[in-house]
This record gives sequence, structure tokens and C-alpha cells, in this order.
Amino acid sequence: MKASPGARSWMAAGVRHELLTRALPALRHEMAAPVSVIRMAILLLKRQVASASTSDSASVAERVDLIEDQVAALATGVRSLRDWELATHDEGITRSALVAQCTTLMRVAFDLHGIGLVVDESLAPREGEPLFEAGAALRYMVLGALGYLHDSVPELGEIKVEADGAEALCFVGGRGSSEPADPVAGAHRAPRALAIDAVALQALADGLGYEVSVEGAEVRFALGTIMVPA
Repeated sequence: MKASPGARSWMAAGVRHELLTRALPALRHEMAAPVSVIRMAILLLKRQVASASTSDSASVAERVDLIEDQVAALATGVRSLRDWELATHDEGITRSALVAQCTTLMRVAFDLHGIGLVVDESLAPREGEPLFEAGAALRYMVLGALGYLHDSVPELGEIKVEADGAEALCFVGGRGSSEPADPVAGAHRAPRALAIDAVALQALADGLGYEVSVEGAEVRFALGTIMVPA
């Protein structure tokens, strides 16, 4: 029986939820780091204030500035959660920034599984890069491509992200180094019921309105509409 439009929408939403769940550890770390610095700064500040004989106004001011900076960083991290909402209007994103954000989010988790993430030099930041619409959707697409290769390619040791022309991306999975793969690494991958397979990746792309090409250990998709500066 063919899935209804509503069922396909729920499937795409389920894939997005799984991808967000995988990215959450990195997002939590980004927001928790400023909190640790704030706590330490407040503790030191309290000690300085309590000791009138050794209290140094310049040092106290420095601690206060540090706390203000970290509070600003924490606020930025909280606001960045809006970037995952598809209904939120965003200012667009460059291809290099998109790849950098997504690989940074997943690098530690992939490293723990013995999988390296390699970004080709063609995706280095450069002046005058075009902005592509729907940054949130594109983020899910990149994470979906990485998740598919992570979950579906056997003996995966490396994923290389490359530019595909001027407006697309290509993800290629390979064995990486010549060293034998760690037999324990596969045990840490997503359970089969939650794996991002070709069907899940296609459902994600259909739900977001992108065309994706999946051929074995290679995934390609175009980034869509280029934003025209106002």
C-alpha cells in the first residue's frame, strides 16, 4: 500500500528528529562550555570581593567582563537553536559555512566510530560566496547525507565532502587509511531501526523539496535557490 502524503510527511519529520538527536551532544557542549566558565569566574569574583585586603578593582572588572562575554556566548548558543526550525526565516548560508557547521557538529561522534570527515579544499571559505536559501533545510540535508554514509556503508573509514560544480555537494565514503577497520566501531552505530538508509534519506529530501542522488557510497544534491541581496 502506497504511503499517503501525511504519512510521508511524518516519515520526513522522523528522519529530521533522528538527525537533530545525533547533533544534540555537540549543541549541548557548545552551550555548556560558557556556563562552566561563568561558574568559575563567579567563584573567583566572590573570593576577591570577600577579601578586602587583596581585592583589586581592575581584576574584579576583568572577571565581570569575562562573565558578560560568556553570557553573550550562551545567549548566542540558545538563539542558534532557532536555526533548526524549518519555519523560521533565515538569512541564507554559504556552501562553505554549511559544510563547516555540519562537520563540526558530527566530527567528534564520527571520530569515536573510527570515521574521519575530510573537507575538500574546494570548500574553503572565500570572498563573494553566494548565499543559498533555507539554511535549516540544507543543514538537515548535509547531516542526512553524512548519516546515510555512516549507517549504510560497510567498513567505512572516511567521508570526503567535495564541491560538485558551483551549487551542489558530493559526499563520498571510503575506507580511508590502509589500516584495518576497528571491528568494535560498528557496534556503536545507530540501531538498525533508526538507521538512515537510502529510503530514509529520500524521504528527508522529498519532505524538504530537494533532489538527491544516492549511488552506493556516494551522495549528491544541489543546494537550491541562490539568494539575491536586497
